[in-house]
Amino acid sequence: MEEPRIVNRVANSTLVTLNLEDYLPNAPAATVDLKQVLFQELILKEKDLRDFIKTHDWSQYSGKNVNVYCSVDVIVPTWAYMLVGISLQPFAKQVFFGTKDSMHEQLLKEALDKLDWEKFRDAKVVIKGCSDVHVPESAYLEVATRLRPIASSIMYGEPCSTVPLYKRNRAGD
Repeated sequence: MEEPRIVNRVANSTLVTLNLEDYLPNAPAATVDLKQVLFQELILKEKDLRDFIKTHDWSQYSGKNVNVYCSVDVIVPTWAYMLVGISLQPFAKQVFFGTKDSMHEQLLKEALDKLDWEKFRDAKVVIKGCSDVHVPESAYLEVATRLRPIASSIMYGEPCSTVPLYKRNRAGD
């Protein structure tokens, strides 16, 4: 009696996998936290900030994506962030306001804005779920809403085990 042949249906399927890790920023990142300039972690003095700007080694940010924020809950005047940004601009790849996580979200959104979404037209798309690095939930939401008008179906997870999210009906939806 002949053994039944094992067929790898996943490998033979027409599924297209979209791995968001492929679009994560790969440039080095750095942070400028204005907490280090605050007087007693309570207030920002203009003189202290201007001294910091004069003496800080801005070249250490060369080629990096840099987020600027203040990790303590104080009022920081808008011009303070602007001064730091002006100091970073000749060196940094890009400068962002907010936490490192918000910077990564914005960089990922920029990468998704450049993606050729037409390659997913009428495709059965699996948005890869397991990642070696953290992919923000906002990116999954972004991808799902961009795919919905063009993909024939959208699933989440791994090709061998997916959660169905959307399937176009036969009438074209």
